[in-house]
Amino acid sequence: MIEPNAPVGVFDSGLGGLTVVRQICRILPQESILYLADTAHVPYGPRPAEEVRQFALTIMRFLIAQGAKAVVAACNMSSALAVDEARKSFGVPILGVLVSGAQAAVSVWNGGPLGVIATEGTVATGAYPKAIARINPKIEVLQSACPEFVPLVEAGLQNSPQAEDAARRYLAPLINAGCRTIVLGCTHYPLLLPVLQKAAPNVTFVDPAEGTAHQLLRTLKSLGMRSTGRPHHRFLATADPPRLSLGLRRFAGICQEAELCNLWEQTKPEHV
Repeated sequence: MIEPNAPVGVFDSGLGGLTVVRQICRILPQESILYLADTAHVPYGPRPAEEVRQFALTIMRFLIAQGAKAVVAACNMSSALAVDEARKSFGVPILGVLVSGAQAAVSVWNGGPLGVIATEGTVATGAYPKAIARINPKIEVLQSACPEFVPLVEAGLQNSPQAEDAARRYLAPLINAGCRTIVLGCTHYPLLLPVLQKAAPNVTFVDPAEGTAHQLLRTLKSLGMRSTGRPHHRFLATADPPRLSLGLRRFAGICQEAELCNLWEQTKPEHV
């Protein structure tokens, strides 16, 4: 039997998943979180799909072995490539961010094409157009890959002139095509929201994180797995834990030191 007071496992390639952690802490403040940032391999976007799939499955197996009662893939590329397989293989609830993002975008869509900005890896999967088409097949979906965004956030340059320049370049084709609603198809991108809104002040940007946290709430409630104890969080990084500690303070308002996790020395990515 799964212990209701066990932590919720959350993972991403780096700091972006903290946008999901922030919403989980707000909506489910009693839940403990076990977060893993795979900073040894960030960014995932340029990596081959099969490599990212194996990273994600290995991380999920690790989090479950550490006692996670549910796992949230707070990474759109991992959600697209590994969540369905993980649900068939692991005995705990597995959630992604992609479907929540698609549902939230359709709910606020106000005509015209619906834009998606994401890493090149997520764009290549075609996961967002497919997910949106399942909800409303009449919506035209346009995507823009943004390879510079994740490195800028990881370097602490999310509000820099370089970020502003990249935002203008990446958003221009979507704005010119008439997109008035754009999904933030990478969990790092909400951290760029000020520069995105500056570049496109008339666009509604959709962050999947809040919908994902509400989905987690519904899932835990339906299974009788909501925590009744005091939350205890742990934050792990596969490389450079001080960078994750800084990100926790800066982006999630959590003053806690991250720990080094030698996951890739303990195991190699493998098929489930």
